[in-house]
Amino acid sequence: MKLLIRGGSIAAGYGVRRGYVDILRQALAGKGIDVINISGFQQTSFDGIETFRGVLESVAPDILLIHFGVDDAFQYVFRSEFQENIVRMVQTARTHGVSRIFLASSQMFDDPEEMGAVGLFYRSLRIVAADLDCGLIPVHIFWDGYLDIHGLSGKDLLLADSRYPNERGHAVIAEAILKWLEHIRP
Repeated sequence: MKLLIRGGSIAAGYGVRRGYVDILRQALAGKGIDVINISGFQQTSFDGIETFRGVLESVAPDILLIHFGVDDAFQYVFRSEFQENIVRMVQTARTHGVSRIFLASSQMFDDPEEMGAVGLFYRSLRIVAADLDCGLIPVHIFWDGYLDIHGLSGKDLLLADSRYPNERGHAVIAEAILKWLEHIRP
């Protein structure tokens, strides 16, 4: 069974040696799930759309995790464009036989303006997930709870640039995603 991850900088593991995808790969290997990551630094949902059909045809995944949003928000992609790009990816995946599709948000931001901007994109993910019957993995909610339970602030899980989680932050993202994927059977 193949899990395809398509996203931007966070999914690509920017700035860390071991990102959440590496953790997922290790955790899911024992379940017979091969994790294939086609994500890149500063890629937006427009980059995802541009190559998506070819990626689906070459990988032929059983499960898809779409993880865009933060790069879109900080590169001034309009929320409406982002939402339409996610819809197109989901529809394209379905026409290629992928029935298990998950959309994931990312971390919370301490800066209210940054969180407000990114929050619009997280809401778009929720809308698309509800409208197109996809799984929604609300990483930001899990992240916020993790901070509260462990008495941490956001900067404890981030690199100097708040757009990018550190390795501990990637571990939190992996934990959130694994909770949603643990029920998948090959």
